[in-house]
Amino acid sequence: MASVPYSLARRRLADAHFHLLNFVQAGDGLASFLRAMDEANVQDAMVSGMGVCKKWSSWDEVEPNYYLDDESRVYPYSATDLLVHHEVTALAESDRARFHPFICGFDPTDRRAIDHIKRMIAVFPNFWQGIGEVFARHGTLTSMMYDEPGRANHVALDPIYELAADLDLPVSIHSDASSTSAVEKAIYLDELADAVRKHPRTKVIWCHAGLNRNLVVPTIVADVRRLLSEHQNLYVDLSWVVFEQCLVSNGLPVRDWVTLIGEFPTRFMIGSDTVGSVRSYVPTMTRYNVLLEALEPQTAANVAARNFLAVLPRLPASLSNA
Repeated sequence: MASVPYSLARRRLADAHFHLLNFVQAGDGLASFLRAMDEANVQDAMVSGMGVCKKWSSWDEVEPNYYLDDESRVYPYSATDLLVHHEVTALAESDRARFHPFICGFDPTDRRAIDHIKRMIAVFPNFWQGIGEVFARHGTLTSMMYDEPGRANHVALDPIYELAADLDLPVSIHSDASSTSAVEKAIYLDELADAVRKHPRTKVIWCHAGLNRNLVVPTIVADVRRLLSEHQNLYVDLSWVVFEQCLVSNGLPVRDWVTLIGEFPTRFMIGSDTVGSVRSYVPTMTRYNVLLEALEPQTAANVAARNFLAVLPRLPASLSNA
């Protein structure tokens, strides 16, 4: 293994997108992730469960573990938040402080979803530090959900955004900028823009800059620049496919993205988008070093950790604070 430059070895990272559980609500556990975080120089991590569970249908001989393993549906799974609470509170206090739990076990198209969030905060006060990952538009995953597709500006999310603002909680949302059938046009961008415009007090973290597998949006740099310019409450999570598809090409940072991040040094953050398994955690997080080294030192420190930590509430959520 190649040696790591001193500046990289000493840089502390924060993981802004981490699922403790996979699509069948299983995972390697926080003790395993703590060891991987130490190896990758990750000091802090957002932690959420998985808002949906993959169905094992009668016609499938092999049990699916990932949503793309077969054509079976996925369904909302509210107990995922209880599993996160159980894992985090089982840690020693010093380790527990490194994790920042987000509520995700609700249907974002259900107007009663706000009740689940309030219930989780009431049952576990002074614990939660954010909401998400909310699944709005999400490519193939959307087509596997029951009933209507999610949207960033769905009426069911309006009271959630407002509660998040009242409690100073960030909302992390997956909202694809477009569809694979849209001939390279960002047809869903207005849904996110509408949501952040209607809720200017709410800190919204846009997962993966609106990208997905096989989703090509040639205007995405200009689109992100415009949205960040127009909405001071919007932040961008650079996890998952955005790294391979946009940030780095042939091992080198893409200049357009380096420039964009430099223009908004307090608005971007990195993340593993780990789904339960620790196996690839270290290389997934340390790959960002090639991007961070191309940024100005202050911007690199912001993107590496400070921006994520800055959107977290001063105190974990309690309904008495609303």
